[in-house]
Amino acid sequence: MSNVSLGGITNWSMPNSPALDTGSDTEGLNFGDMMKSAVHSVDQVSDNATSQVSNLLQGGNSDVNSVMIAVEKADVSFQLMMQVRNKIVSAYQDIEKMQF
Repeated sequence: MSNVSLGGITNWSMPNSPALDTGSDTEGLNFGDMMKSAVHSVDQVSDNATSQVSNLLQGGNSDVNSVMIAVEKADVSFQLMMQVRNKIVSAYQDIEKMQF
């Protein structure tokens, strides 16, 4: 636990948390690695959907329902990634507007 001074409250203890990880720990992921992993995961879901659609169009033994589920998973994953990107850009712009 690290002690911080918080608005007049001295020695307030902040619990150790993975969400508060600064990336200095060699076992934990830093923010950049976490984002790379998330983008890679979305890319894998998209590739899976693409291969299932291709297999279906070529007359493979794919089920239409499973192909549609894979396509929707890829779509939802991409939309989530874009929303996270938009929040990161918005937070960056808010920090950029601050005056010190």
